Amino acid sequence: MKLRTFVIGTVALAAIGGAVWVSIQPEVIPVDMTTVGSGPMEVTVNADGRTEVRDVYEVAAPVAGKVLRAPVAVGQRVVQGETVVARIEPGEPAFLDERARAQAEASVAQAEAALALSRAQTASAEADLNNAQRNLNRVFDLHGRGTAPDAQLEQAETALNVAAAQLDSAHATEEMRASELTAAKAVLIEPGQRERNGDGECCIEIKAPVSGTVLSVASVSARPVQAGTTLLSIGPTEDLEIVVELLSTDAVRLAPGAPAHIERWGGARALEAVVREIEPAAFTKVSALGIEEQRVRVILEFAEGQEVPPLGHNFRVYARVVEWAAEDTLQVPISALFRDGGDWAVFVVEGDTARLARLEVGRRNPDVAQVTGGLLEGAVVITHPSDRVGDGVLVTAREEAEG
Repeated sequence: MKLRTFVIGTVALAAIGGAVWVSIQPEVIPVDMTTVGSGPMEVTVNADGRTEVRDVYEVAAPVAGKVLRAPVAVGQRVVQGETVVARIEPGEPAFLDERARAQAEASVAQAEAALALSRAQTASAEADLNNAQRNLNRVFDLHGRGTAPDAQLEQAETALNVAAAQLDSAHATEEMRASELTAAKAVLIEPGQRERNGDGECCIEIKAPVSGTVLSVASVSARPVQAGTTLLSIGPTEDLEIVVELLSTDAVRLAPGAPAHIERWGGARALEAVVREIEPAAFTKVSALGIEEQRVRVILEFAEGQEVPPLGHNFRVYARVVEWAAEDTLQVPISALFRDGGDWAVFVVEGDTARLARLEVGRRNPDVAQVTGGLLEGAVVITHPSDRVGDGVLVTAREEAEG
């Protein structure tokens, strides 16, 4: 009985001693580590962009009328000066309200009365001319027999000439009144009653102003249009550029000629481009969060020698425009940095101990930061340090701890 009690007591004392020993041992924290090294680094301005045909030609209606069904479709190739891209015929007349119709009918009645009057005047002038001709014939016979003086003959000839002129004036007046009647009746033409050419030819055919591809058609179906209405757009799809709308605060850090990487265009590899132009004027754009932003259009063109895939007009891409680049610079992961007061700092692993180290940081991008002082190449730093990591804490690599 005494032996059993002794054994139990000994085991209990050993367990308590082991627990006390473990509790007084320093804690070793598993962490992620990486080695600081040098290499190429870029700082970029990133934004969504879109492709655009460099020179887009919009074809507009030169006159008001009715544009017929589109003879071309989106994606169709057209030839400058040969392919007919639109046909326009005169539009239908407008409907007349009750007052306008009454006025038009009164104008017709007035024109008909004026025409009848002019016809009567023409008949009177014809009678006067016939009478003057007969009178001249009588005077001419009498003058030939010596019974009529020369003055009477000259008077008869003058009367004939006056009567002929009055008849010509009467005929002109009659034609004018007939035209006025036609114009008055034309006002009464209703939609659908317009006379069309029997040969079926339309009035205006618009041909392609440039060779290229039809990018858009405003409306495939026939419709009335006003002069200046855009009918379709044409452009050479093989001559593309990229438009990126950047914040004005980002655009001022770029310059023409800056390289750019075009990604997310549908292929695995990035396409190379350069900044061709930064437009001098910004515009206001409301973001998805309802915030007004000043944006600037930055125009990119594909780099010389870059094989351009079969992209089209207004295709979406993602552009990374290089603001700054270095071929070889010391850099540390962004995930290792944190603020210590007003300074940047990292935890450097020395042996198995974490040591706080302040450093100077230059350029930064979303992945790494340039180290300009306070840290040497080859140093091992802790990435994503938790609040359990501090100066002098024992650490071990997470892979080793899990192994």
